[in-house]
Amino acid sequence: RPEDLWAMHSLSVSPKPHKRNNSSWRAIEKIIETGEKISLKHFKPVKPLGCGDTGSVHLVELQGSGELFAMKAMDKSVMLNRNKVHRAIIEREIYSLLDHPFLPTLYTSFQTPTHVCLITDFCPGGELFAALDKQPLKIFREDSARFYAAEVVIGLEYLHCLGIIYRDLKPENILLQADGHVVLTDFDLSFLTSSKPHVIKHSTSLKRRRSQEFMPPSFVSDPSTPSNSFVGTEEYI
Repeated sequence: RPEDLWAMHSLSVSPKPHKRNNSSWRAIEKIIETGEKISLKHFKPVKPLGCGDTGSVHLVELQGSGELFAMKAMDKSVMLNRNKVHRAIIEREIYSLLDHPFLPTLYTSFQTPTHVCLITDFCPGGELFAALDKQPLKIFREDSARFYAAEVVIGLEYLHCLGIIYRDLKPENILLQADGHVVLTDFDLSFLTSSKPHVIKHSTSLKRRRSQEFMPPSFVSDPSTPSNSFVGTEEYI
């Protein structure tokens, strides 16, 4: 049935440790505690933030709280006609897994008769692309480039730890938070692998512990999965 395609967007979202106690989560949970199911009526539109091939992103305010969020609204009919429903489903599933300072937090998701909506963090710094465009000669200083690259790599490493391949890295998909740190966004092109990476801690003998000669934990994937990553321009050489 068509309505079953969007069922995931009606699932509840629980706070994860990283932002469990922030003001945005408290405002969301205040509504949930009343027994209400969060929907479009709880948000007041402020301004559009951008648009894509299947929908748009808006700055919205949670009614009566003063808390600002980004709402990604995707048109159901457009996604059906363009065979992109699976992309919306994967993106929603990926958002539900994330708990990292350089990746978006999903606060809630819901659907209307025409759209499915994701409510995430609002990043007031805008796109890294816009910040780059404002630089002299449209080039970041080396220390700034190093800072952004390092945070992007950390975010990607976390995604890889979850078995997620991002596949859409570009300055337009890197947002800047109020404190200047990055957030990778837009996961509709991402691939969620069946691989389940995990850390194995090696047993350490008393003798090795005393001599401080012990093997560090190993990061492995099950089943075995090859990986090849580039940062910078190596893939163009």
